Amino acid sequence: MTIINSNLGYPRLGEHREWKHLLEHFWKGQLDNTTFHATAKKLRLANLKKQRDLGVDYIPVADNSDYDHVLDTLVAFNAIPNRFGHFDHQLDLPDYYAIARGTETAVAAEMTKWFNINYHYIVPEFDDVSFKLLDNRWLRYYQEAKQELGIDGKPVILGPVSFLKLGKRHGQYLDDAAVSELLPHLLPLYQQVFEELAAAGAKWIQLDEPTLVKTTTTAELIPYQTVLTHLHTAVPTLNIELQTYLDSLDQYDQIVTWPVQAIGLDLVHDHGENLAHLVDHGFPADKILAAGIIDGHNVWASDLQTKLALIQQLRQIVTNDQLWLQPANSLLHVPITTKNETKADPVLLGGLAFADQKLTELHTLTVAANQGVAAVQAAFDRNQTNLAALNQSSHRNNQSVRAAEAQLAHQKFERQAPFATRIKLQHERLHLPLLPTTTIGSFPQSAQVRAKRAAWRKGNLSDADYQAFLHAETKRWIKLQEDLGLDVLVHGEFERTDMVEYFGQKLTGFYATQNGWVQSYGSRGVRPPVIFGDVAYTEPITVAESVYAQSLTDQPVKGMLTAPLTIINWSFVRDDIPRAQVQNQIALALRQEVQNLEKADIKIIQVDEPALREGLPLKQRHWQAYLDEAVYSFKITTTGVQNDTQIHTHMCYSNFADIIDTIKALDADVISIETSRSHGEIISAFEQTGYDQEIGLGVYDIHSPRVPSVTEIEANIQRALRVIDAQQFWINPDCGLKTRQEPETLAALKHMVAARNAIQAQLTTNVH
Repeated sequence: MTIINSNLGYPRLGEHREWKHLLEHFWKGQLDNTTFHATAKKLRLANLKKQRDLGVDYIPVADNSDYDHVLDTLVAFNAIPNRFGHFDHQLDLPDYYAIARGTETAVAAEMTKWFNINYHYIVPEFDDVSFKLLDNRWLRYYQEAKQELGIDGKPVILGPVSFLKLGKRHGQYLDDAAVSELLPHLLPLYQQVFEELAAAGAKWIQLDEPTLVKTTTTAELIPYQTVLTHLHTAVPTLNIELQTYLDSLDQYDQIVTWPVQAIGLDLVHDHGENLAHLVDHGFPADKILAAGIIDGHNVWASDLQTKLALIQQLRQIVTNDQLWLQPANSLLHVPITTKNETKADPVLLGGLAFADQKLTELHTLTVAANQGVAAVQAAFDRNQTNLAALNQSSHRNNQSVRAAEAQLAHQKFERQAPFATRIKLQHERLHLPLLPTTTIGSFPQSAQVRAKRAAWRKGNLSDADYQAFLHAETKRWIKLQEDLGLDVLVHGEFERTDMVEYFGQKLTGFYATQNGWVQSYGSRGVRPPVIFGDVAYTEPITVAESVYAQSLTDQPVKGMLTAPLTIINWSFVRDDIPRAQVQNQIALALRQEVQNLEKADIKIIQVDEPALREGLPLKQRHWQAYLDEAVYSFKITTTGVQNDTQIHTHMCYSNFADIIDTIKALDADVISIETSRSHGEIISAFEQTGYDQEIGLGVYDIHSPRVPSVTEIEANIQRALRVIDAQQFWINPDCGLKTRQEPETLAALKHMVAARNAIQAQLTTNVH
């Protein structure tokens, strides 16, 4: 018997972002439904064919999406919020996209991060839900792959328990009681999906239950076991691969007894715990171990020798016919191929593996396990040579960086005075009104901005002409902000493609990919920088742009930086040293930038940490070390300034109750937090605990193109002021405005300022 391999999911964007462009052209009305569907099908089939050509035995189908796989699931099962209408058939594209993007009359569904990954999913709303199967999309895509390519694929479906747990009812994530209440209504529809797949000849289905890794008690396992027992009994001919990822299973010995034919375990992000379970408890002889041995969340080439040794260890626990080799999680979260990275240092390129290269590794390891290393000796030799070259290179052995790291133990990183003293000095210096208004940092990156940047990068626009354009755009937006009546201005970040990528381009140890795009949400793609070497500061990064913007106005202009942990969480980080060590290298570099901004008389410096909560480990026992490291690196960055320099930070969607103590420990003077899409429940975190520093709660959602009314924004402000003192409160959108269009941005900001002015007039106190 032989070992086979399997994939869990493939990137959607396309090698050249064809999928992104398809969605955006449709939204702009530049193509019709027929053309959209024909083009999407072409992309789907190309992805399937590529996986087959790369040697994947079990190829996932229905892992594709027109926006987000959780949105697909809620639409398929009619968990559609009532504000978008009532349906008895498969949704048309405009109705589908209305849920994700909102309409003039309906607020978009909430969006939040997928576990601890920089991918956003649409949060289901289970208020007054009436489940019914509107679309068996899993059957459609299974049949399409079989009919068009002869691929007997493995449909991928989000399991019913995780689907419910990832959603909300009455503004709260579902607890066990709510899951138990709704599950009997949803489960028959899953049974129908399974029955129709079995009737069509499907042999396997991948049932993703990622929330299993967050369970800690036997009681929490009951709904999962109920589902699997029901589906196995009802549809015994369809084999179930119960797939988990991103961490270990605490109740391993119970879960492996469930009535499924395969269990997928993450052996990369499990802190070694899943492997320990296998060694200590063994594995049932009647099941397949789908072993996640390739990192699907980072871009580094596997050490094939080490992976083969792991396979040999697993073969001591299960037989060959019980073993599938897989990525540890879906490849959705890595770029597609390194073949387009033509400008990369060859030493670095040899150490990289994007999705296609990971599947090649998987095939190579499968051959080596079945036929011996000699059958793929050249690949193994090349792999070892490439890894040695990277690890021994000067990129990873910067002695000046190591010397600075050695001094950390002898330094203390705290502001000179407590907040109560600092804020008085800052108020005297800044002279801001009650409820000061600002934005988070970026303004719309228009087609002209993107075209000028592209021309400059291609050498078709001189440095001088590009700089002149950036200055003109900054000047225009400074005037627009003044005209709108904003109090604290920003330069707009027109020189930046991405808040992390930009800094990666300016620091040593980073590689900015040419085409390493990864989906963040919807059509939004990001190119996470690759941190491959020691990080060092070589020259000012943002000072010139901030100084120029400040020269145009008497109002304060914020300096804008990205904090170390967010850079780490939104980058592909080298895996040869601890992440905390890389994080502190970045912090030491950014500390110099903060000090240079202050020397240039920038009075407010915003050091954004939007990804702090999203990177929180899935298991609470790992939280404190992560949070301590976050606070330490933030303070390295921000504590080298005088008391009257105001430090801001910004954080995105999160359950902030989990980290309120960490937020306090950061000791930022002003923090801005998203609260619009989450309907204000974040405010409760501050209601339940004292918070002395100043705070801005995002008062409207920038991820939707709709323009909120003045009344709507006023209501959001009033709700916050019931908990937060007006003298602490700032008014701002919930995030940067880069992805929005100029007209809607100006209209929304005009309404925001009008709402502030109305409430300001009602208040009799004055912060100053």
